[in-house]
Amino acid sequence: MMPQRPLWLIAAPAVFLVLWSAGFAVAKLGLTHAEPMTLLALRYCLVLLVLLPFVVFLRPPMPANLRGWVDVAVVGFLIQVGYFGLCYLAFKSGVSAAGVAIVVCLQPILVALIAPRFVGETVSRRAWMGLGLGLAGALVVILARAQVQAESPWGLLAAGGGLLGITAGTLYEKRFGIRQHPVTSNLIQYAVGAGFTLPLALMTESLAIRWDGEFIAVMAYLVIGNSLLAMSLLLAMIRAGEVSRVSALFYLVPAMSALFAWPLLGEAMPPLAWAGLALAGVGVAMASRKAKA
Repeated sequence: MMPQRPLWLIAAPAVFLVLWSAGFAVAKLGLTHAEPMTLLALRYCLVLLVLLPFVVFLRPPMPANLRGWVDVAVVGFLIQVGYFGLCYLAFKSGVSAAGVAIVVCLQPILVALIAPRFVGETVSRRAWMGLGLGLAGALVVILARAQVQAESPWGLLAAGGGLLGITAGTLYEKRFGIRQHPVTSNLIQYAVGAGFTLPLALMTESLAIRWDGEFIAVMAYLVIGNSLLAMSLLLAMIRAGEVSRVSALFYLVPAMSALFAWPLLGEAMPPLAWAGLALAGVGVAMASRKAKA
C-alpha cells in the first residue's frame, strides 16, 4: 500500500504555479521602477532582513559540514544569479517577454534529457508525450500573445544562460541536495544571490529607484510570495518527487503569466492562447502522472 502524501505536498504544485507565474507580471512592473541588478539586489537583501528574526528565534540547524554549505550555495547561485540574473539582463538587452519565455520553456525537455544519467530517473514514453504536448501548448500561448521579432543576440544568449541556470539548479538539488531547514536553505541561497547581484548593481547601474506605492507592493510580493514561498515549495517538491515531473510544471508558466498580465499589465489573452493553455495542461498532467506499479 502506497504511503499517503501529506496535504501540503498535494497542494504544492498549484500554489507554486500561481506564485511563480504571477511573479512574471509583478517583476515586469518592478523593472519600470529600477534597473535589473538593482531590483534583484534589493529583493535579495530584503529577503535576508525578513529571515533574520526567524534565524534568531528558531535557531535552525546549519549544514553539518563544508560540503553541505557548498551544495546549498551552488543551488542558490545557479537559480538566484544564473536564472533570475540572466533573464533580467535579457529583458534589459531588449529581448521580448515572448523571446525569453520560449527559451526558458525548453527547461523540462532539457531536464528530461539529462535526468536519466545525472540523477538516475527514467522518463516514460507517456511522460515524453506529455512533455511534447506541454511544449507545444506553451509555444501556442507565447506566440498568440506576441509576435516574436528579431532579438538581440546578446539578450538571447543571456536567456539561454538563464535556461541553463534553472536546469542545472534543479538537477543539482535533486542529486546533491540534503534536506535542510527551509530557513537555513533560504538564508544561504539569498545571501549568495545578494553577494553577487549587489556588486554587479554597484559596478554597472545607477542604483536609481522610483519609489511609490506600486513599487512597495511589487517588492512585498517578490520578497514574500516569489522568493520565500515559491522557492521553498520548488525545492521541497524537487526533493519529494521526480525532477522531470516537477519541471513539467514550467510549461504552464507562460499561460498562467498571461492570465496575470491581463489585469496587472492590461495585456489581453487572445482566444488562441486559451487553446494553448488547455494543451499545456493536458501535457503536464501526462508528464506528472506516475505509472502504476
